[in-house]
Amino acid sequence: MFANILSRYWWMTLLRGAFWIFFGIIVFTQPAITLVTLTLLFGVIFLIDGILNVFNAVAGRKEQENWWLLLLAGFAGIGVGILTFMNPALTGLALVFYVAIWAIATGLLEIVAAIRLRKEIRGEFWLVLAGLVSVAFGVLVMARPGQGALAVLWLIAAYAVVFGVSLIILAFRARGFTKHLEHTAGMASAH
Repeated sequence: MFANILSRYWWMTLLRGAFWIFFGIIVFTQPAITLVTLTLLFGVIFLIDGILNVFNAVAGRKEQENWWLLLLAGFAGIGVGILTFMNPALTGLALVFYVAIWAIATGLLEIVAAIRLRKEIRGEFWLVLAGLVSVAFGVLVMARPGQGALAVLWLIAAYAVVFGVSLIILAFRARGFTKHLEHTAGMASAH
């Protein structure tokens, strides 16, 4: 069950959230950041997030038939990270579209995962919230591509922090999923 994967590797979700918050704080505290630096920061955060998602997907592939959803989200992050490093002098417009597409794809995959989890766990709301925040952010950024990445810097930082906090809350909720499932299964077998 997907809940078992999340529960067993809750610390990976916590780590993802911490990385996103750290990224958001860096962007907030460095208002004079250059486009190349911002691009490289995006590359690092997408690569780390993608690797953590791939790890979680591969680790849970025997227990969850839909593990490939998390794998796709991971590959999307790794792909955007690699594209960013291949050409760090990307224009602001290209960076904005990379970020927007990644955010929408990741958000949709998280919403699908949350819908599948709703029968297995309580608190899947946090994964839905993270997905909705990602989709909304991606759509908003795509609607204003001409302003460039630096013009939406505060929005990017706010998104990173909110997304990170949502993942951290989900991680702590996920830590208790297995105990809840074991208790529910124990009660069902007693009847």
